[in-house]
Amino acid sequence: MIKPSKPLSFLVLGLGYAFLYLPIALLVLYSFNESKLVTVWSGFSTKWYAALLDDDELISAAWLSLKIALMTATASVVMGTWAGFVLGRFGRFRLFALFTGMVNAPLVIPEVIQGISLLLLFVAMEQSFGWPEGRGVFTIWIGHVMLCVSYVTIVVQSRVRELNLSLEEAAMDLGARPLKVFFVITLPLISQALVSGWLLSFTLSLDDLVLTAFLSGPGSTTLPMVIFSRVRLGLNPEMNALATLFIVLVSLGVVAANVYMGAMARKRDKEMRLAFANG
Repeated sequence: MIKPSKPLSFLVLGLGYAFLYLPIALLVLYSFNESKLVTVWSGFSTKWYAALLDDDELISAAWLSLKIALMTATASVVMGTWAGFVLGRFGRFRLFALFTGMVNAPLVIPEVIQGISLLLLFVAMEQSFGWPEGRGVFTIWIGHVMLCVSYVTIVVQSRVRELNLSLEEAAMDLGARPLKVFFVITLPLISQALVSGWLLSFTLSLDDLVLTAFLSGPGSTTLPMVIFSRVRLGLNPEMNALATLFIVLVSLGVVAANVYMGAMARKRDKEMRLAFANG
């Protein structure tokens, strides 16, 4: 058996982390650059954060993206939890393969194809029923939910399959109805998967550009669209400041979610130990 070399392992690991995080570290560093040239360091300054507050277009686009991401993550968790529970608990039923394929299809279909198909659908519906009137926040939200539900379904399905059925069966033996067992027993046990799916959907929606470009209309320009249009004309230090704020926001969310999930796991283990100890 060949033993791995520790120095080589640490070197490869260090190079991997450097490849992943060095660009982000440089972006954060240059957000405090006084120079207007983003690649020339001329001193420490926070003026680009102050300039960011006066950029109405960027601020409004950021708020719109956050609103759509919050709506998308919440709706995706609700729909993905139900789909994941059905796939993970009910076993192989009639049309199981078709249902699974339809749920997972957005993962393998290019976003360009999804954007074109949804755009054609909305145009046909508007011509036939008069709804939706144009494209905007609602159509973007539908497109993002269609994409993110698949990710949440896979996460929840994997967690449901790992569950120990003894707790649910014990609750059923004590007279609890299936719906109460689902909300009181099953949902707390898969809460970590729900939080993970919510964060994943939030991130996917926040930085989506392709689907949004097809489904947006006048007055519904999201942050990735504004950034993409400005970057084509040249890098701007305000972008570095805005990206740094989003990195801090997402990092705080991930840390808070990890702390919450760790506390919930410890509480659940403690309650189970007490339950088994009391017979």
